[in-house]
Amino acid sequence: MEPRDNPHQDNGGLAAAHHGTGTLGKAMAVLDIVASSAEPPRFTHILSRSGEPRGTLHRRLSHLVEEGLLNQRPDLSYELGYKLLKFASRAWAGNEFRKIAEPHLRNLHKQTDETVHLGVLRDNQVIYLDKVEGTQSVRMYSQIGNASPVYCTGVGKAALSVLPADEFDRCVGAIQFHKYTESTLLDVEALRVEVGTIRQTGIAYDLEEHEVGIRCVAAPIRSLDSAFFAGVSVTGPAYRVSYDTLESWAGLVQSTAGAIMEDMRTRLGPRS
Repeated sequence: MEPRDNPHQDNGGLAAAHHGTGTLGKAMAVLDIVASSAEPPRFTHILSRSGEPRGTLHRRLSHLVEEGLLNQRPDLSYELGYKLLKFASRAWAGNEFRKIAEPHLRNLHKQTDETVHLGVLRDNQVIYLDKVEGTQSVRMYSQIGNASPVYCTGVGKAALSVLPADEFDRCVGAIQFHKYTESTLLDVEALRVEVGTIRQTGIAYDLEEHEVGIRCVAAPIRSLDSAFFAGVSVTGPAYRVSYDTLESWAGLVQSTAGAIMEDMRTRLGPRS
């Protein structure tokens, strides 16, 4: 299954607005533009997205290429550099949370034969840290490292359900709702109602809200110190995963989330 860009991913207006105004923040904004583009972008596309002066952007791109964080292709478009990919690979391989969760994700996959996701909340998006493909792979947006909106994904809504009230208000207040499908939630109040239900049941659903034909059931995960909020899900195509099937998996997903949190407690908790 090939990764694909989400044309409606919530990147805001100008990318720099999400990364601050310092030199590092502006460089990160440029990297974000390249990483989130459907095709390797050319200078003019990056210029229109970055809001930087032409000369400043040209120098910034040159520095990023020199450092190996970007690569300029023969057609003069830009792609992520090998050094950045190496950093990402090392971060993924060394992520302790992902390592702890991995055997539990694989066990859940064995019990369901469908795709299993692990995602962590970042601002008002969920970042996929791991993915175990179903035995009958189906094309979907989710890929390790990709970001998806919290308000229309099972993992995202599950993670929202364990946020403290003030953090929840800040998070949902910054959402720019987009109608991905006919089932997408489109306002804060509707999201509040659904998250309230998730808090009571411990289970979140995505019923073709982000992608037509894709359904999932998810459960929340939180770290011991509330440093991060996450979720685990089972996802499959609507033609073979009914709502009743999702309900039948709810207990398995909750048990998986609980097992991951217990392992975090024993392996990452304070030593006596």
